Amino acid sequence: MSAETRTVAPFVLSLIGGVFILLGAIITSMFTFGSPNIVGSMSNSMSGMMGGMNGQMGMGMRIAGMMGVYPIFSIIGLASGALVILGAVMLYSRPFEKDIWGVVIIAFSILGILGGMGGFMIGLVLGILGGVLALAWNPTPRTALSTPAVLSS
Repeated sequence: MSAETRTVAPFVLSLIGGVFILLGAIITSMFTFGSPNIVGSMSNSMSGMMGGMNGQMGMGMRIAGMMGVYPIFSIIGLASGALVILGAVMLYSRPFEKDIWGVVIIAFSILGILGGMGGFMIGLVLGILGGVLALAWNPTPRTALSTPAVLSS
């Protein structure tokens, strides 16, 4: 299939947007779940009046971070980024299903605001733009009748 029968621009924009949303979600989850080094350095800096409670305070901060709603948002962000990337790949490999994958890309780009900061807002804009271009793309008659691309033999 040539570039005329594929949704190249929406694919590229959505793919880059999904990568940004995924990166934003990974960075957000690093702060949400925290590594032992980050939490340990925070508790060590607060050892002034609490001298002997250093270890318990670090553990308390780690548990408090895990029990809030932020881990749910991080998981939503990771899933949103992955589904935007999946939608972009499926849009490219199955151009005759452009409406379905365009809506998936737009929906999960918007949902990526919750957990991945919308991919630093760049991913949000690129994902929505790619999804709208996918919905607006009019396939040629040959494309509408084409069969899905076979990825393996």
